[in-house]
Amino acid sequence: MRSDLVKSGAACAPQRALFHALGMTDDEIQKPLIGIVCSYNEIVPGHMHLDRIAQAVRTGVLEAGGNPVMFPAIAVCDGIAMGHKGMKYSLVTRDLIADSTEAMTIAHGLDALVMIPNCDKNVPGLLMAAARLNIPTIFISGGPMLAGVVGGEKVGFSDVSEAVGAFHAGKIDGEKLREFEENTCPGCGSCAGMFTANSMNCLTEVLGMGLPGNGTVPAVHSKRIRMAKQAGMQIMELLRKDIRPRDIMTKEAFENALTMDMALGCSTNSMLHLPAIAREAGIALDPASANEISERTPNLCHLAPAGHHFIEDLDAAGGISAVMKEIDSIGLLHTDLLTCTGKTIRENIEGAVNKNPEVIRPASEAYSRTGGIAVLKGNLAPDGCVVKRSAVAAEMLYHEGTARVFNSEEDAIKKIYAGEINPGDVVVIRYEGPKGGPGMREMLNPTAAIIGSGLGSSVALITDGRFSGATRGAAIGHVSPEAAVGGPIALIEEGDSIVIDIENYSIRLEVSDVELARRKAAWKAPEKRQGTDYLTRYASLVDSGMRGAVLHAL
Repeated sequence: MRSDLVKSGAACAPQRALFHALGMTDDEIQKPLIGIVCSYNEIVPGHMHLDRIAQAVRTGVLEAGGNPVMFPAIAVCDGIAMGHKGMKYSLVTRDLIADSTEAMTIAHGLDALVMIPNCDKNVPGLLMAAARLNIPTIFISGGPMLAGVVGGEKVGFSDVSEAVGAFHAGKIDGEKLREFEENTCPGCGSCAGMFTANSMNCLTEVLGMGLPGNGTVPAVHSKRIRMAKQAGMQIMELLRKDIRPRDIMTKEAFENALTMDMALGCSTNSMLHLPAIAREAGIALDPASANEISERTPNLCHLAPAGHHFIEDLDAAGGISAVMKEIDSIGLLHTDLLTCTGKTIRENIEGAVNKNPEVIRPASEAYSRTGGIAVLKGNLAPDGCVVKRSAVAAEMLYHEGTARVFNSEEDAIKKIYAGEINPGDVVVIRYEGPKGGPGMREMLNPTAAIIGSGLGSSVALITDGRFSGATRGAAIGHVSPEAAVGGPIALIEEGDSIVIDIENYSIRLEVSDVELARRKAAWKAPEKRQGTDYLTRYASLVDSGMRGAVLHAL
C-alpha cells in the first residue's frame, strides 16, 4: 500500500506516534488510508450539507475495511461572488483545489480518495486532482437543489437574476422581486438548472468517475446518503483492483463527455473544464472538436435556463443513464469503457428507461439535430469562442448588429440598467479574460439584465470573459485571443458592425484587414488591473480560455 511510506517499519515510529495522537489504534493504522476530500462549508448552499455526505462515506469505508481520514477542499459560490471583484476568485480556485488536494494526498501517503464536491470550480478542480494523482478515486457529489416556486411555476437561480433586470426595466415591482428572492432557492444543493455545477456533476457521471445518479439525485433525497455509503464501500473495491482515474478517464471517455454535453445542453463552462481535466490525464482535447461532435449529436434536453425542466425532472425521467441510453441507441457512445462501478458503461445503462419523453426526448424527436454548444471562429475570434446554442432564441441564431463597447462588466451593466442598449446592438465586454480580468469573471448579471429588460431576442453579448451556466440568450464567451493580449476584441470600436452566424459557426467583425492592422499598430496594452499577489501570479501563468484557462509551468 502507498500508505506504508508513513506507517510501516521502525523508521515510521514517529509517524505512527502522530496517528496515535489522532486516536487511531494499531489495527486502524494497518488498514488502507482513504482520504475523504470534503468541500463542506457554511457559505455555499451547495455545500452546507456535505458533512452528512462525508459521514455516510466514512460509514461505507469503515464497513468495507478502510481507515477514512477527511480533509477539506475550498469552494466559492459563484452566485454570491457574482457582479463584484469576488468573481475574479472563482475560476482561479480550480487550480488551488487541484494543487492543495495533490499536496495533502502525497504528503500523507494516502492510498485512495473519495471526492465530495458540488459546485462550479470545485468539481473540475477535484477531477483535475484525480487525474493528476492517478490513485484509486471515486466521486460522490452533493446533488442538485430542488427548484423553487413563484406564482405556481418552478423557478431557479437564473429567474431571480433576470427578475433584477425586469425590476430595473420597470416590468415588475419590488414586491414581485422580493417574491423571487424568497422562493427561488429553497434549500441545500447546487442551483437547480443545468448550470455549471450540475453540468460538471452530470459529466462526472458520464466520465465514469461517479456512481449512476451522481449528477441528478436531489441533495435532499435519502438516496444520496445511500449512494455516499456505496461510494465509500466501492472505493475499497477500486483499491483492491487498482482501478485508477486514468483507466477510466480515457480519450474515449472524454469523447463521451463532449457528446453528452451536446445532448444535455450543458454550461459553456464545460468547454473550459473538460480540456483542463483531460490535460491532467495526459490527453489533448481540442474544444474545436466540439463542432464535429455537435453536428452528429441531437440535443435531447432543454433544462433551465434553456427550458422549463429542472435537474429533479431529469432525475425522475431516468437521469443521465437514460439520456446515455438514448444517445447510445443512435450509436454515438463508447460503451465498452470501464467506470468506477467496476462495470462498463454498457452494463451501467443496460436497465435504464426513459420515463418522460418530454424531459428526455428520443433522438427522433430531438429539440434540434445538433448539440447544445457551438464553437465560433472568425476574424473577431481567430482562436474561437463559445455559445450555448440550445439557450439562444431562434431569431438570434443569426444576428448582425452594432457594437456597443465596454472595457468592464460594471461599465456595461450601468448602460443596460439605464435603458441605453437598443434592439439590434451587440454588447462587447472586454478585458475580462483569464489574464485581463484577471480571473475571467462570469457575466450573468449583464445577460440577465438584457433578458429581464426584454431584449433577449434582439441583443447579443460577446466577451473574453465567460458566462454562468444560468445565462441564456445570444451570449458568446471565451473570445480568444483575449483583449489583454491584443486580440481582435480589443480593436472593436463603437459602431462597428458584427455578424454572428451560430448555425455556420462564424463570428465576424465587418472591418477590413487593413483597418484592423492600423488599429492593432495603434493599440496599447492597458495598465494591469490591480490585484492581489495571487491574481497577479495567476495572470502571468494562465493560458487562453479556448485552451481551458490552464496554467503554464514556470
